[in-house]
Amino acid sequence: MAGKVWFIGAGPGDPELITVKGARLIGQADLVLYAGSLVPREVVAGARPGARVEDSSPLTLEQTHALLLGTARAGGLAARVHTGDPTLYGAIHEQTALLDRDGVAWEIVPGVTAAFAAAAEAGASFTVPGGSQSLVITRTGRNTGMPGNQGLRGFAAHGCALALYLAANDAVAAQEELMAGGLPGTTRVVLGHKVGWPGGSVQETTLEHLAAATREAGITRQAIYLVLPDAPGCKARSHLYHPEHGHIFRPAG
Repeated sequence: MAGKVWFIGAGPGDPELITVKGARLIGQADLVLYAGSLVPREVVAGARPGARVEDSSPLTLEQTHALLLGTARAGGLAARVHTGDPTLYGAIHEQTALLDRDGVAWEIVPGVTAAFAAAAEAGASFTVPGGSQSLVITRTGRNTGMPGNQGLRGFAAHGCALALYLAANDAVAAQEELMAGGLPGTTRVVLGHKVGWPGGSVQETTLEHLAAATREAGITRQAIYLVLPDAPGCKARSHLYHPEHGHIFRPAG
């Protein structure tokens, strides 16, 4: 058996935000298995003629594994296409465990996750000189339990930037927890919805209006919240290009 499975990050939805490597592998694959509820068909439109292209949305783990296994055992290449980056909320652990069990080779091709796409569209930065130097990527525990030491209130207390996934139906609780953790109601928040998709949007609001903005926009899924505590008012300058800061490529002064 010389077949192989590639887990490919499709990016947030824009067909041009997939990596060159990911697009190439989709074009070479014998099976292209993609999550149609989250990955636009245009992302996999480069599949070669004759390739099997399947939407995994109605399938169980066992059914998707059977497709991947059948392709690999026939010596073929399977492209398992995930939204964003496969390693972030992509449920690849359970898929790769089955592939390992059955002796199937696999690799991961990274993708652009929605947090970075939303920040780029909003012209925002997660890290700023003199301000936050850390980014926490997290979610609420509404559908998936969260470890007790990874609640939003605790993360908010650090005052760092946060990218909050899978929270559109939990916006009220997220807002309350973040403010209870010490973030002021005036904290800048970028609200992204279906970022990279046709009709998607990115808007700015404040933490105290986060739930209301979500409700008024009619957003119930595919949202990303970027919580940026100190980005607007930070005026400090980085050392990297400061004339008084020298390094091995440029002397100071």
